[in-house]
Amino acid sequence: MEQQQNQGYDSTQQQSKNTANESWNQPNPPHNQENKKVLAGVLAIVLGGFGIHKFILGYTQEGIIQIVITVVTCGIGSIIGLIEGIIYLTKSDEEFYQTYQVGKKGWF
Repeated sequence: MEQQQNQGYDSTQQQSKNTANESWNQPNPPHNQENKKVLAGVLAIVLGGFGIHKFILGYTQEGIIQIVITVVTCGIGSIIGLIEGIIYLTKSDEEFYQTYQVGKKGWF
């Protein structure tokens, strides 16, 4: 009986070693900061004319400009949001984070 308990302990210890070795498989957000790539990309494609994706990323001035462009062009300016959404979603997570959240690139 005692031998069975030791075997159970050994297998548990081996399992924890295996889990520790798989640290490469754990999600790791870049620089402990939330990456808003998917949210901004989808909002840019769906509601690009309203500039909501700009506000999500913290670009208030660019968001207001996007709304004005859309109103002045009777909606044609919303193509800018569609293009930006596609660009956002095609970038890697790290590249998006560095470009739009760290580098604060407002347009394209």
